[in-house]
Amino acid sequence: MAESKEEDADSGIKVYLRIRPSANPKSYFQRDDIEENSILVKVPKSEDIVNNSRSGYSFAFSGILDAKVSQRDVFRTVGKPALQNALAGYNSTIFAYGSTGSGKTFTITGGPERYDDRGIIPRSIAHLFKAMKSEEEKGTSYSCFISYLEIYNQSGYDLLMESNHNNSAFDEVPKVTMLEDEDGNFHFKNLSMHAVSSSDDALNLLFLGDTNRAIAATEMNQNSTRSHCIFTIVLEKRQPGADTVTQSKLNIVDLAGSERVGRTSSAGQTLREAKYINSSLFFLEMVIVALHEKEKKKKNTHVPYRNSMMTSVLRDSLGGNCKTIMIAAISPEPNQTDESISTCHFAQRVALVKNSASVNEEVEPGLVIQRLRAEVRRLREEVEFLRGKNNDDDSSCEGDDSLPGKLPQHQMDELSESIQQYVQDRDEYSHLDFRGGISLPKIRAVCSIFKEMLLHKPKERSVIDDDRSSSDEDSSEEDGRMPSAQHGAQNHSEKKRGRQKAKKLQQRNDAVARQKGSGMDSEMNCVCGVPICRENRVLDDPNVAFSWFKDRYP
Repeated sequence: MAESKEEDADSGIKVYLRIRPSANPKSYFQRDDIEENSILVKVPKSEDIVNNSRSGYSFAFSGILDAKVSQRDVFRTVGKPALQNALAGYNSTIFAYGSTGSGKTFTITGGPERYDDRGIIPRSIAHLFKAMKSEEEKGTSYSCFISYLEIYNQSGYDLLMESNHNNSAFDEVPKVTMLEDEDGNFHFKNLSMHAVSSSDDALNLLFLGDTNRAIAATEMNQNSTRSHCIFTIVLEKRQPGADTVTQSKLNIVDLAGSERVGRTSSAGQTLREAKYINSSLFFLEMVIVALHEKEKKKKNTHVPYRNSMMTSVLRDSLGGNCKTIMIAAISPEPNQTDESISTCHFAQRVALVKNSASVNEEVEPGLVIQRLRAEVRRLREEVEFLRGKNNDDDSSCEGDDSLPGKLPQHQMDELSESIQQYVQDRDEYSHLDFRGGISLPKIRAVCSIFKEMLLHKPKERSVIDDDRSSSDEDSSEEDGRMPSAQHGAQNHSEKKRGRQKAKKLQQRNDAVARQKGSGMDSEMNCVCGVPICRENRVLDDPNVAFSWFKDRYP
């Protein structure tokens, strides 16, 4: 039961209420003393006339962002979880809904005056590239693309298209059209996708799109946005050694505010824009009601997504494969109480919609082909080696003054370079280049080079420790403090014990060699002229290893 409740909570749309700061302290909204995520609305009735309308309301939300909450806290509460879902491979959407002048655009994009007033989009961009950089250090690769769509008077426009700067009239700008395939997926025509590699590139595109938005002044808001805008971030994630690519997108939607023409005194072009805004928001509410009925009756109820372009774009975000968060923005001003109550009612309906989100993983043919080619190459080399095609290289590798089967110096240098590249490559399907065919002398040489690399590591560590000890002594002398006699005696005793252990190991190795007999082939005891160390525990103690190598190779 507990797991099913958690699944229902995750599948539902989370709704947060944000209250705009007001200069008028008189407000009909107040927080519930018992339920911290509930708000109470008490509208006083007029005593002069009979009024039987409802005067008390109570609304519950996933969280309440009151007037004292900063933009940073808004991002931590709303933006960061959505961004983490996108990084994990889920489609995510954040959309702000409310009446005109309630602070939706300020919440989404922020204010231009102060750096702390940055909205969800710029903060999400900065956090996204920071998270991508940390993941890329672990081997994960990302590709990021950005688009910016504006829906103005039921027509789509690309805010990032360069032709928008040269054309002053909307009729001259190419419109974005939607095409639906046989699987029901929508595709956009004339909508550009821009690849970005840094946060500066993404912020420049955001600034470019915001300058192209349609803005007009009304009595309710001096900078009222007259269109719906959808800022989309598309991510492609590839894990090292995997054949699949994870694709996800983050939609951040700034809806135009609903407005009553009588209060805004709209006329002419602004009146025409208000009609389109209100009609598109009405179609959005129709979709929400249909989804609620579909969830309630458990039947195949028709959902009118195609009634408007905005609902078609938000099809996955509402009842589809997406994790959606809604911000209901309200103004606590007394003359905006009815609009705020209407926004809260709409938010309650949205909270009842259920989505079914899943990770978007697809098999990428290019990665599969790359892996299969590497496997075919490896198998071919193994077959050639087993057939003995390259064994004739043994005689050709002999020099005048070298051991049988030893490679010339230039081939050893080439193999060393190939091994360095192979060790530094993090790709699971990386291949060790033998610089030609595989032969037994090359295999012996590769083993010798690897062994030399491994044996140098403890030696380097011991040298570093000696340097540190000497530096500590020098620093103590600079401070006017001589190293204690006890410390020097301790170091002397440790070195003495190390030499004793090394001597015992040498005696044991000599005994083993005598037991093997003097008739053993010298090639079995040497690798490229270097005697084999048959004591596996010689490298356990760095001091012992250093003394062993010093005594054996003075």
